[in-house]
Amino acid sequence: MRLLFLAVLRRHTGNAVTAQRVRDHLEAAGHVCILKDAFDFESPSEISNFIKAENLEAAVALHLYRGGRLLQGNGIPFGIIFGGTDLNEDVNQGDKNKVMGKVLEEARFAVAFTESMKETAQRQWLKYRKPDRSHWLSYARFMAQPHAKDKIYVQSQGIATVPNTAFNWNTFLQHSEINQSADNLHVFLLICGLRQVKDPLYLVDAFSEWHQEEPNIYMVIVGPEVDPVFTREVKAKVKRTPGVRLIREMAQEDLHAVMKNCFALVNSSVSEGMSAAILEAMDLEVPVLARNIPGNSAVVKHEVTGLLFSDPQEFVQLAKRLVSDPALEKTIVANGREYVRKYHSWQEERQTYRQLVRTLERSPED
Repeated sequence: MRLLFLAVLRRHTGNAVTAQRVRDHLEAAGHVCILKDAFDFESPSEISNFIKAENLEAAVALHLYRGGRLLQGNGIPFGIIFGGTDLNEDVNQGDKNKVMGKVLEEARFAVAFTESMKETAQRQWLKYRKPDRSHWLSYARFMAQPHAKDKIYVQSQGIATVPNTAFNWNTFLQHSEINQSADNLHVFLLICGLRQVKDPLYLVDAFSEWHQEEPNIYMVIVGPEVDPVFTREVKAKVKRTPGVRLIREMAQEDLHAVMKNCFALVNSSVSEGMSAAILEAMDLEVPVLARNIPGNSAVVKHEVTGLLFSDPQEFVQLAKRLVSDPALEKTIVANGREYVRKYHSWQEERQTYRQLVRTLERSPED
């Protein structure tokens, strides 16, 4: 099939990485998959023209609102992959909620990264509705739709890490203006796009206080400048905060190399679908400290596969404990790596999408 894949493709963001990985899965199954940025289209009519011009037969969208709303009524079957903000943020906005419900009703399938995400979607949109028996065609269409429990599939993100073996950690530290020996350094890495939902400034003040007590402790924030206004706020804050550095986005292989060399990976987001950075850190045998929110607690079990904190003070307490307790670090690292290899198989993810895309090849009555 010739497939359209719609996603928000800001460089070096989690959505872009996920979209490229799923696109590779679909192409490996023999499909032609055209990956396009949802922000390149302003309306369903523009998508309709593109579909006709490219002779596309089906589509997949990552993010129920940003991608899915553009596929409505275009006459081709499509599937949806939930992101994070669609279920955690957009769902609370009345107009967007209504649009997303209609998109989900039309979609052949939907993919949630966790059981919790699936349950959220079911509560919001896939409640039982009585069929309209007054018109035979409406009733037939209703009966042909898959039941809610059969429409949403849970497939966790597949993880594969490939650090750049030629990456120079000491050079990176110098560019980050960290002029200390790497041997006695503890770098906590926060990877996120600079937007409010990722809350990169949440830990900055508490971390800086710790740095002033222990100057070999640093926090490095790495990520693309997604929200220009918020980015200026982050830059200004970091510039005047000792012990915290801000680095622009990096190529994936270099980012994995940085991750592998840092002491721990930090996530301070207000909401997450499923953080690929957390899973990549586990795969690279790097301990994880994550804010205790549903998306993070779905993959991080406290004191087993990582550490969960509820406020900046608790973060510092847990981080200090991790620095001073090598046995805890060793346990978390081993458990995290085992968890990723058991539940986030790249090969299983590929098989799932191969099977799901087949539902776009046949009529809904089949």
